[in-house]
Amino acid sequence: MTIAGTPQKIAPLAPAEPLVRRLMLSDFRSYANLDLYLDARLVVLTGENGAGKTNLLEALSLLSPGRGQRRAELSELARAGGAGGFAVFAEVETQNGPVQLATGAEAQSGAPLQRKFRVNRALAASVREFCEHLRVLWLTPQMDGLFSAPPGDRRRFLDRLVLAIDINHGTRVNAFERALRSRARLLDDGPAADGRWLSAIEKEAAGLGVAIAAARAETVAKLSALVAGTRDADSPFPWADLALEGDVERLIAGHPALEAEEIYCGWLRESRSRDAQVGRALIGPQAADLRVRHGPKQILAAQASTGEQKALLAGLVLAQARLVAAMSGMAPLLLLDEIAAHFDPMRRDALFEALKNLPGQIWLSGADRAIFRAIENDAQHLTVRPGTVTPSSRG
Repeated sequence: MTIAGTPQKIAPLAPAEPLVRRLMLSDFRSYANLDLYLDARLVVLTGENGAGKTNLLEALSLLSPGRGQRRAELSELARAGGAGGFAVFAEVETQNGPVQLATGAEAQSGAPLQRKFRVNRALAASVREFCEHLRVLWLTPQMDGLFSAPPGDRRRFLDRLVLAIDINHGTRVNAFERALRSRARLLDDGPAADGRWLSAIEKEAAGLGVAIAAARAETVAKLSALVAGTRDADSPFPWADLALEGDVERLIAGHPALEAEEIYCGWLRESRSRDAQVGRALIGPQAADLRVRHGPKQILAAQASTGEQKALLAGLVLAQARLVAAMSGMAPLLLLDEIAAHFDPMRRDALFEALKNLPGQIWLSGADRAIFRAIENDAQHLTVRPGTVTPSSRG
């Protein structure tokens, strides 16, 4: 039932460091219009609660596949009192020159919002084209309870990491979920269900499911190897012991891919009656879980103290960023919302020191600028007030 991280050597790379140099928002959340120029690798946002700091980070998170760090509906992204749509534009400095990335939705009478994407002002087929220029990771206060949350939260957390390395992972997950929905509808027909069509859907789902489980397992193994190679017993951020749990995950550990697909397909066929009763498939990567243990103490992360869980999660996200840089050759844009608010001074200083040595652009937010004193001269500081962002002096 468990796949532990198997150490695998990761060749050191000098990753490219895409930097957001300009961010423009139109009718996005609390911002009617915003045109912001950036000149640093570390960007600090400070302001009162509710001023709009998280809205800025959410806008940046939309430059990656998915629904952003809040997983909001499109209608929620549009500014109250606006025209009903919104736009996010970023100019990104890359090793191949500046690239313009834009996404948004235009309100049309009687029609639901449809999100569109542009690269250098030309329409893009999907947000996946953004991944050729920028990878994005984030840590939010809502993720503080990740280790005690339902397994679905940890699967989404893991899938975000896999997606930052393998841009096709999201497409596979979406196709797998569609196949399971189609299967569930056919099972609702009972004896009248088309057996040949049902078998075809199960074969498709099995192929996709094995590929999803394999991608997750490979990522967990590589992240575990990176964590193992950088363990420090004296670090304020304890190392994580990771394992992927699930029936299909166990299956791929002991069988070649094609054989695993055949076995999984058989499981789906044999469980039709049971799955019809509950209305969903009970076996598959949609039921997997990412087990996380506090490495130094060898206890489940959920059993650690609140402070230990926060430090463990921060360390895991920093390891994620290093892995993405090593595997993709592109240092990710890292968004850290209220990251330092509940750390003691020792952990806070250690975090900032780690961030200064981490490749890529990093955005941090907090209510009190004094918290960021350790990086006062290393970051661009921006004061956020409702609807506006004002550069503030350094030093």
